[in-house]
Amino acid sequence: MAKRGYIFPGQGAQFPGRGKQLYEGIPSAKKLLDRANEILGFRITDVMFDGTAEQLKQTRVTQPAIFLHSTVLALSMGIEPDGVAGHSLGEFSALVAAGALSFEDGLQLVAKRAAAMQEACEHSAGSMAAVLAMPDDVVEQVCRETAGVVVAANYNCPGQLVISGEVAAVNEACAKLKELGARRALVLPVGGAFHSPLMEPARYELEQAISKCTFRQPLCPIYQNVDALPHTSPDEIKANLIAQLTSPVRWTQIVQNMYADDFKSFVEVGPGKVLNGLVTKCCAEAEVVSVDSL
Repeated sequence: MAKRGYIFPGQGAQFPGRGKQLYEGIPSAKKLLDRANEILGFRITDVMFDGTAEQLKQTRVTQPAIFLHSTVLALSMGIEPDGVAGHSLGEFSALVAAGALSFEDGLQLVAKRAAAMQEACEHSAGSMAAVLAMPDDVVEQVCRETAGVVVAANYNCPGQLVISGEVAAVNEACAKLKELGARRALVLPVGGAFHSPLMEPARYELEQAISKCTFRQPLCPIYQNVDALPHTSPDEIKANLIAQLTSPVRWTQIVQNMYADDFKSFVEVGPGKVLNGLVTKCCAEAEVVSVDSL
């Protein structure tokens, strides 16, 4: 029998007003979101529901807001997934939805992650760029041959790979890739070099926080970013989560591996439909739906 996978979006999926319908219509969701305000020490729900797009871009708001929308929605749906996965930040929502991590621990880790990443960005200026219509191995080779720090960071779908690293190295790699025939090599409007060695200070900070959390046996396999493989061991899940900030997001491989493991349908839980499009590009035969409210 074909399986159904639940997938969770990462940073960039947020937009104003998300989650308000859950808060106003479902008592259990309201309770969780009110609890989130207490944990974070400020009313994040005010920004989520009525804030501007600019306010939602604040580091301390963006990542927790996306986590909360996806996680509260998943818990309100009462899903019983055969498998889960999340894109970068979305992996934390996937862990909570699968029962590997409590809602409270998940939110605290996401808040710590956001703060640590912002601090790392201020410590080492970095950049990211989207490369389109270029084989992965060519992009990887160009990164290796470019002076400075630049690596493949997000394998989003075939023909779409994001590179990350030092500003000069990313710019040089983009120029080389355009010469080699990339349709686009476009620097992204982000504040740092996520999923690159420049995130090492944030990885260390997050490791300290993760080590204090309890990880449980999940209800289903979790396909993790660092290796795109299914995991159910709490120790493996924890180690992979620690490694995530300085490792690439292997989303293409996750979708392809899940499809090969008989996941023929995917449900994107949370704001936007970014993963919907990426899944279709990874596996045209897969069925995909997006759910952002009940």
